[in-house]
Amino acid sequence: MSRNYSRAAADGVRKKRRRTSLLVSSAAIAVIIVLLVMEQAALLYLIATLGVSALLLVIAFADLRGAQQTPAAAVAPTPADDSAAIGDRSGAPRVTTSTFGATPAPRRPKRRARR
Repeated sequence: MSRNYSRAAADGVRKKRRRTSLLVSSAAIAVIIVLLVMEQAALLYLIATLGVSALLLVIAFADLRGAQQTPAAAVAPTPADDSAAIGDRSGAPRVTTSTFGATPAPRRPKRRARR
């Protein structure tokens, strides 16, 4: 019972966000069209400049990694990358199709979805 309710609540939130984003986009388009009709190019340039500046600030302060590093992960060295050695064909070990993605044990069969 609670599983269905939470799914329905999540769908409602998604629909509300979609409606809100469509309303904001429609309002922005209407403002731009009105300014174009009234030939207010200077105001359009100002709004565009402020919009780009705001976008750059959001990107600058965004957490692009998406996860916090633990102290142990920050201390651990990064694994060696052989892509440059493979690209310039130096004496680095080659990755072949027989060793790439090979698993030590066979995979279990997939379960059938319940209805």
